[in-house]
Amino acid sequence: MKKLLAATVLLAVGLTGCQTNPVSGRSQLVLVSEEQAQASSAQAYAQTVNAAQQKGKLSTDAVLNARVKRITDRLIVQAGNMYPPSRGWKWSVAVIDEPTLNAWCMPGGKMAIYTGIIRKLNLSDDEIAQVMGHEISHALLGHGRERMSRAIAMQGGMALGSIVSGYDLSVLAPVADVALTLPNSRENESEADRYGIELAARAGYDPHAAIRLWEKMSQATGNGPPQFLSTHPAPSNRIQALNALVPKMMPIYEKARN
Repeated sequence: MKKLLAATVLLAVGLTGCQTNPVSGRSQLVLVSEEQAQASSAQAYAQTVNAAQQKGKLSTDAVLNARVKRITDRLIVQAGNMYPPSRGWKWSVAVIDEPTLNAWCMPGGKMAIYTGIIRKLNLSDDEIAQVMGHEISHALLGHGRERMSRAIAMQGGMALGSIVSGYDLSVLAPVADVALTLPNSRENESEADRYGIELAARAGYDPHAAIRLWEKMSQATGNGPPQFLSTHPAPSNRIQALNALVPKMMPIYEKARN
C-alpha cells in the first residue's frame, strides 16, 4: 500500500506539473509559478550584487558597463518579440569583476556577466551578444523554473522512497542527479543555444560569432568532462550544432542589419 501511495503521489506531481513552453513548444515539469520564480530570483540577485559591491567586485569600468548594457538592451527588445510577457520584466544586468568564465540570467531578467569571460576570451560585441543571448534564452524558455521543479520533485521522491523502504535514500541523490537531471539540463543548454543564436541574430549580431565563441571557450577550458557527466554539451558537439544553425540565422541577421 505504501509503495502504491508513493507511486501515485509522484505520478500526480508529474501530471499536474506538466506545461507546454510557449517559446519552444516542449512539455516541461513546472511546479513553481512564474511569480515564485521571479520573486526568489530577485532576492538572490540582490544578494549577489550586494555581496559583489561590498567586496569591491562590481565593475567600475564605465566603458565596459556601457558596452554590456548597449548589447543587452538590444537583446531585451528582441526577447520581448520572442516572448511578449518578458516586456514586463524588470530587467537588470551587472558586470562582476571576477576571473570566472561565466554569465547568467535568472527568471525575470536578472542578468550578470563576469569580466573574466570578456577579457580572457577577448570577446567582440557579437560574441558577448551570443553569451547573453544564450543566457536570456534560458529565462525565456523557463529553464530556471524547470530546474527548481526538478529539484522539488526529486527531493519529494527521495523522501517518499525513504518512507517506503525504511532507509535513508538521500545517499542516492548523486545517482538520481545523473539519471534524471543531467540529460534534461543538456537539453536545456541545447535549447538555449538554438534560441540564443536566433535572439542575437534578431538583434543584428553575427551568427558566426557563436562558433568563434565556443572555439575560444574550448581552447580556454579544453573539452571538459565526458558529455555523459556534464550539464553542458561538449564544445565540439556544440560547435557542430551551431554550425548547422548559422545558414538558417543569416537571413534574420541580414534583415536586422538592413
